[in-house]
Amino acid sequence: MEMFFSDFAANLGGAKNSLYLLHDRLKDEGARIVDLVRGNVNEHGIVYPPDMLDEILHNASDAARVYRPDSLGQSIAREAIARYYNPLNISPQQVLLTPGTSVSYWYCFKLLTQVADEILCPQPSYPLFDYIARLAGVHMRQYRLLEHRGWAIDLDHLESQITESTRAIILISPHNPTGMIASEDQLEGLADIAARHSLPIISDEVFSEFLFDLDSFPRVAETAAPLVFTLNGFSKMFALPGMKIGWMAITGEEALVKKSIAALDLISDTFLPVNEIAQFAVPAIFQRSEEFMRHYKSWVLQCRNAAVDGLKTMTFVPPHGGFYITLPIATDEEAAASRLLQTDRILVHPGYFYDIAPEHLVMTFIDDPALVKNHFETIARAVSHSGH
Repeated sequence: MEMFFSDFAANLGGAKNSLYLLHDRLKDEGARIVDLVRGNVNEHGIVYPPDMLDEILHNASDAARVYRPDSLGQSIAREAIARYYNPLNISPQQVLLTPGTSVSYWYCFKLLTQVADEILCPQPSYPLFDYIARLAGVHMRQYRLLEHRGWAIDLDHLESQITESTRAIILISPHNPTGMIASEDQLEGLADIAARHSLPIISDEVFSEFLFDLDSFPRVAETAAPLVFTLNGFSKMFALPGMKIGWMAITGEEALVKKSIAALDLISDTFLPVNEIAQFAVPAIFQRSEEFMRHYKSWVLQCRNAAVDGLKTMTFVPPHGGFYITLPIATDEEAAASRLLQTDRILVHPGYFYDIAPEHLVMTFIDDPALVKNHFETIARAVSHSGH
C-alpha cells in the first residue's frame, strides 16, 4: 500500500499520546473536563455581535455578487488593512490576503526556500510549524528564548544557529505559548542580525491586540530589517476564526518588497483561496468593532489577571500578551498533566509538546473569568504537592 503514497502521507499519525488516551476515556465516561488547551474564545461566549455581522455580510454579499477576483485580495480589503498599520505608511499594494495565518506561513516558506533549506523559529515552539515545514519540504531550526530573562530572545544563540541553509527567521510576538513580547531593543538586535546575514523575518503578530502592562506594541516592521513579512488575521483579532481572513504586510527594502509581491501574486493567483464575501466585509469589520473590542480585550485581561492571581504561590514569568501561560514545575511534567486530568479534570499540556525543557506545563487562561482563578489555584496546589 505504501507505494501509492508520498513519504509525508505514509508517515502520518502514530500512536495517540497517553494524556489524550486518558482524556478520551474520561470523556467517554461522561466526565466534564476543563479544557485549558484550546483557547477558543467563541466557546466561552465571546463572539462578534451577530446582528452586526449579519448586516455586514449581507452588504458584502451584494458587493461580491459579480466574481472579479484580485490575486492579492480585493483592494477595498487591502486598503483597510493598510490603514490598520498607520503610522507605518504601508501601501495597499504591500498587503496580500490569505485564508489564515497558517496559509501565510506556507506562502512564505514557498517564496523563500528550496527543498531541504532551513528556517529559524523560537524555542519554545508551536507544533503547527513542523507540519507546515514538512508540507513545504523545509527544516525548522530553533533559537532559544531565555526564561530567566522573561523569555527574551537569545540573540547570540539565534545568530549561532544560522547556517548556509538558513533562509528566514520566524519571530512570534506576542509569543505563543510564553506570552513574551519582544522589546524594541530585541527587535533592533534581530533586525541587525537579519541585515548582516541577508535574511527575511516572518513576524507573527496574531495576538498583538492583547497586551498586558504595555502602552504600545513594538513591531519589527518599524526597524531597518531588509525584508519583513508581518502576519495577522481576524481569527484572534476579532474572534472570527470562521471568517478565514488573514494577511501578510510586506515591508523593507523597495526592490525586495517588489520581488516578494510579484512572486506572492503568482502563488495566490494559482489558488485564489480567500472567500470573496469575507474580503468585502473587511472594511466594515474594522470600522464597526470599537465597542466589541473594548469588551473583548477587557474580558481577556480579566482572565489573564485571574490566572496570575491563582498562581501567586508559584514562580513563573507572567504573560505580557496573548492567551497562554508557560509554568515551570518541580516534578515530571507528563505525570503532572496526567494527575491534573485524572484527579481535577483539568486538561493542560506538558512542556515537551512545545519543545520546552526541562519540566513545564502550558495552558491557556481563556475560560469563564469567574472560574479562572479557582482553576489556576487548583493547578498551583496540585503541582506544589506533587513536588514534595
